[in-house]
Amino acid sequence: MTFHEFNLHDDLLAGIDAMNYQQATPIQEQAIPRILDGKDLIACAQTGTGKTAAYLLPLIDKISHAKHGTTSTLILVPTRELATQIDEQVMGFGYYVEVSSIAIYGGGKSEGWEQQKRALTSGADIIIATPGRLIAHMQMGYVKFDDLKYLVLDEADKMMDMGFSDDILNIVRQLPKQRQTLLFSATMPNKIRDFSKQILDQPEEIRLAVSKPAEGIDQRFYMAFDRQKIYLLEHILKTQDVQSMVLFTSQKAAVGGIVRAINKLGYEAKGISSDRTQEEREQIMREFKNKQFPILVATDVLSRGIDIHSLSHVVNYDIPRAAEDYVHRIGRTARAATKGTAITFISDQDQDRVVKIERLIEREIEKQNITEELGLGEAPEFDPKRFSGLRGKIGGRPERGGRSGGSGRDRGPRSEGGPRGEGGRNGRGPRPDRGNAKPDADQQARIAKAQAALAALDAGEKPANPYERPPREPRPEGEAGAPIEGRTSNSRRQRRPRPTGEAAAASASEGSSGPAAEATNGESVAREGEKRRRKRGGRNRRGPRPEGGVAAPEASVAPSAE
Repeated sequence: MTFHEFNLHDDLLAGIDAMNYQQATPIQEQAIPRILDGKDLIACAQTGTGKTAAYLLPLIDKISHAKHGTTSTLILVPTRELATQIDEQVMGFGYYVEVSSIAIYGGGKSEGWEQQKRALTSGADIIIATPGRLIAHMQMGYVKFDDLKYLVLDEADKMMDMGFSDDILNIVRQLPKQRQTLLFSATMPNKIRDFSKQILDQPEEIRLAVSKPAEGIDQRFYMAFDRQKIYLLEHILKTQDVQSMVLFTSQKAAVGGIVRAINKLGYEAKGISSDRTQEEREQIMREFKNKQFPILVATDVLSRGIDIHSLSHVVNYDIPRAAEDYVHRIGRTARAATKGTAITFISDQDQDRVVKIERLIEREIEKQNITEELGLGEAPEFDPKRFSGLRGKIGGRPERGGRSGGSGRDRGPRSEGGPRGEGGRNGRGPRPDRGNAKPDADQQARIAKAQAALAALDAGEKPANPYERPPREPRPEGEAGAPIEGRTSNSRRQRRPRPTGEAAAASASEGSSGPAAEATNGESVAREGEKRRRKRGGRNRRGPRPEGGVAAPEASVAPSAE
């Protein structure tokens, strides 16, 4: 059905026509009439189905018939990017309608604080806000929602996941009880239903194709160790018609490293993370939407609600922690009945997440292995039962809060009886039999400390090789190659007085460790971890190197080390 069949205001219809909206989507067909009738609503539909327009159009229509001067509509969203986009859509749809709006977001009293304050005190028709920022304004005492008539919770499931439930309830308590409340979500877990009972009044429910990617998405899974991913990405860029691409990584620290690696390959890419100012992030988004560069690297902040037209490819550089986030990510492409390609790289440690994704989308996707034919060496074998629980348990280490684009260490299975890979051990597996010798108490303590420090060390720079001690007393001849296990705590204390003057300065400039007696406990742990890693041949244990011994670009080695 067309939008002209909804009996909307003529000025609103002119704005809809100007934005080239013609046919209503299923969620819009069902939601718009119910919202116009004044009913509370829970609407659940997959990403990219037009949920934002489904509530904006009827609300703008209501505002167009009402008196202005006070805030009538509050829209709560999880991210500033989504707030900005909805504000832009209000301006587009309401171009010919007398309606005002403002996006409320940011941290602290940033540059936009005073402008936001003026809008909240004078009364903009529509306020689009992140919960935390809005509460900051409300605590100042000048925010009045006495005449509020409409409350919208957009991407409600995401806001729950981000821990905004208490903030939302705090806001709702300060709103008029007589209002129309609309809750929109891409998924409908039980926590959303329970939460809706606290803020909605006898809502009607719309549920459409939850957790199913659009039919126009060509989903492809590629097996790859982390160090192979950047080369695999290069192959995709060379062989496929990539018009515009969003590459997702799960950790913001990885964004910069991946961007630099892509740029080294000769392709223009930019990244969005919280390390950039809001102005920079908005500028990058405008440039990407205007096709000024082809590749955008981002975290899951862009997986929800962001509308990017004509996006040809989505790449999951690493697999999201939640299966639902996979659906949101790939939903950035093939929007509005178009076609698109979604590519996902799978390492050995991510295989259990792949199983959950396939269970959610009710479809098994072929796992392609093309690294050998590209000269990149073997890829991990897809064997979820074998690798189940591998993440966070390799070598007895705890999981390190998620991995991102190459920051984790993929340990491909070690060949039977073969040597270690060029960058160290390809697979953890069982250690070679070293006899019945067991480490003494001091050795065990140092090993435990080194394992505890690995998480911190993984985020640092690649260690210098070979290791050099600070300029202290000359080491007895032949001691340099002695293994750590061969030393005692007494021998460490006996050999080195603290350097002073130029010697101390030289020690600091080389980044060498100070005496154990003077170092903090954390520094001592870190040094022990560095020593053990150098004995093992370095930190780069991410599967076999590409043929020819070419070193991987920065992101393929450790893109999280930004």
